[in-house]
Amino acid sequence: MLNKIHHTAIICSDYQKSKKFYTEVLGLAIIREVYQENRQSYKLDLALNGTYVIELFSFPNPPQRVSRPEAAGLRHLAFEVDDLEKIIEHLQKFKIEVEPIRIDEHTEKRFTFIADPDNLPIEFYEE
Repeated sequence: MLNKIHHTAIICSDYQKSKKFYTEVLGLAIIREVYQENRQSYKLDLALNGTYVIELFSFPNPPQRVSRPEAAGLRHLAFEVDDLEKIIEHLQKFKIEVEPIRIDEHTEKRFTFIADPDNLPIEFYEE
């Protein structure tokens, strides 16, 4: 019945800051950007390697995300990478705080986390 995950929607508190993070830091490509006057909201559609993956929304005064302790709901967003050191080096150029590398006890694969501008945890999982 299901084919694949179509996209993930993220609501940000500072649109320009988040737009820069997702496009310039993570390198996602802009498919389309729309300002919805009636909602006072931007909607930015982003692609990874040509595939639509994220809708970034801005709304006036959204409530803060509960991250720690973790609340029910979306836990984190994860990206597959070929070289963990390469992505860490790239992130550090932008002064992004990167957690220590961990090993998945089930797959023995390496991974790490950062946070987006609104503290949404983002994982990088080495393939």
